[in-house]
Amino acid sequence: MGENQFSRELRLLTPSHFTYVFDDAIPAVSPSFTILARHNSLDNPRLGITLSKKRIRKAHDRNRIKRLIRESFRHRRQALPCVDIIVVGKSGADRMSNGEIYAQLEKLWRKLSKRCNASS
Repeated sequence: MGENQFSRELRLLTPSHFTYVFDDAIPAVSPSFTILARHNSLDNPRLGITLSKKRIRKAHDRNRIKRLIRESFRHRRQALPCVDIIVVGKSGADRMSNGEIYAQLEKLWRKLSKRCNASS
């Protein structure tokens, strides 16, 4: 399990980390999620998640989606470039099944990798 952990080094923790990404982001968009990324000076990608109560009303739905996003990131992080990533949830994400969410995230990770590698 050592390589699939989600330690502090892999997370965006402070508002300044989020602002850094929002200021000049590389987007990857789907109907239920927007992924924003910006190159960092570290040797690993980092993840931040924003799921607003306005878009996804129930706490258990927000928690389920966050768990799926973190799991998907853990499995794909070795293939991702060194970027800071923010996943933004949109309306309707709570009505998707776990498999649908996971499949959509996989497509977005691939799209994001292509765009980040092209912009470096």
